[in-house]
Amino acid sequence: MRVLLVEDDEPVAESLRRGLKRYGFEVEWVTTGRAALDHTSPYDVVLLDLGLPDTDGLDVCKALRERGDVPIIVISARSDETDRVVGLEIGADDYVSKPFGVREVIARIRAVMRRARPRTPATEGPGNGPDRYGPRLTVDRKAARVRLDGEEVALAPKEYDLLAFLTEEPGALMSREQIMEAVWDANWFGPTKTLDVHVAALRRKLAGAITIEAVRGVGFRLEIVKNGGGDPSTGTGSDAS
Repeated sequence: MRVLLVEDDEPVAESLRRGLKRYGFEVEWVTTGRAALDHTSPYDVVLLDLGLPDTDGLDVCKALRERGDVPIIVISARSDETDRVVGLEIGADDYVSKPFGVREVIARIRAVMRRARPRTPATEGPGNGPDRYGPRLTVDRKAARVRLDGEEVALAPKEYDLLAFLTEEPGALMSREQIMEAVWDANWFGPTKTLDVHVAALRRKLAGAITIEAVRGVGFRLEIVKNGGGDPSTGTGSDAS
């Protein structure tokens, strides 16, 4: 996914670029409103700071919205409610106040992209209802509920968060660092054994609907079982990193 980052604060921009790239985003960074408006390369979402050196970010937001429907997420140190409301009224899709974590920004990006894009056949659900993964599993992100063969599965809060994160990109290899930052906390300094425990719980509770493969020394990859059967033991090896 291609991100246009409009931010004049270099430390903030570099932190965002590093964090987003770890999650597979392509980031193009500009530092002024004029550069954002003159940018010609295609992009899928805009992260827009309001405190730009050459123009008010709200004016840039309005101009970008008049050009098309690419999602715009305002990132700003301005926490005043008026700025937030004005930003949303003139076309921003979401608003994140500084300071913020990369995890929060990524969650916002994924949320606005889900709203902006039609569902793909692999995750198509009725209307704005639950996302379907294969023939057996549904994840209702609005209600934070998971169903297997139509029956609700009791998941602990972090088990649900882990499943919701991994099903954002089925088949993608996620490192332990990515998962811990997204599901637990960006400043998590404890052992990551808790991740193995939660992965084991999901394998057990959702056997036959998904597999979670451990890639030694790296992390985990969730796969959807397409035929509703399959070997539930697939991907249950230990990640002895």
